[in-house]
Amino acid sequence: MPVVIVTGASSGIGRVTAERLARNGATVVLAARRADKLTALAAELPNAVAVPTDVRDPAAIADLVARAAEINGRVDGLVNNAGVGGVASVLSADDAVEGMIQVNLLAPIRLMRAVVPLMRDQGGGAIVNIGSVAGEVGMSGVYSATKFALRGMTDSVRRELAGTGIGVTLIEPGYIAGAANRNRSGLPGPEIVAAAVEKALRRPRRRMIVPARYRVAILAANVLPAVADRMYAGKAAGKGDVKGNL
Repeated sequence: MPVVIVTGASSGIGRVTAERLARNGATVVLAARRADKLTALAAELPNAVAVPTDVRDPAAIADLVARAAEINGRVDGLVNNAGVGGVASVLSADDAVEGMIQVNLLAPIRLMRAVVPLMRDQGGGAIVNIGSVAGEVGMSGVYSATKFALRGMTDSVRRELAGTGIGVTLIEPGYIAGAANRNRSGLPGPEIVAAAVEKALRRPRRRMIVPARYRVAILAANVLPAVADRMYAGKAAGKGDVKGNL
């Protein structure tokens, strides 16, 4: 039974992903700050372990990975899902900017650094980083900056680990239904992202964009950047977390 760590597992995309993986046979290590919600979720799922974790704390990350490895001596998957949204301007307060960088970028780096040696020793594994369409199209200030950086880091790690049996996938959701996007109607639910995560854990690939329709916007922004400049001139398109997981 594979052991998979899911961060940000107490709500939104993380919770739905954990539920899907547990139903389909994985032992899911649930990580988030809200211990009460994690404990309640673990009680609902088969083979789930709750490990309350503040991913801003390197010591907490080390403990999370150690607890996961204690289950059966392996860590087969890591889903870097925990994310913070809301900082949409370069003029935002410094503590808000630093907090977003800690959660959206430094935490995934530290978690990858913690699991890669284990995965090397066991001969393989899968890492899934949850980015954002905002990491392809600069439209959400500091949030976009962290997701652009995560995209670059994911590409670099995937190339660094080529041939080791460790797959590294970036999943980039667009707007997803959830607390951060409650004022937007007709959005797909977090299940679409959870399904993509499960596919990536089973068969790693370079990048997955969900829903697929956002590929057109990304292509247009890359091919015709002046058009994107005009579209987003003077505004930040995304006051909350684009992937809808706070």
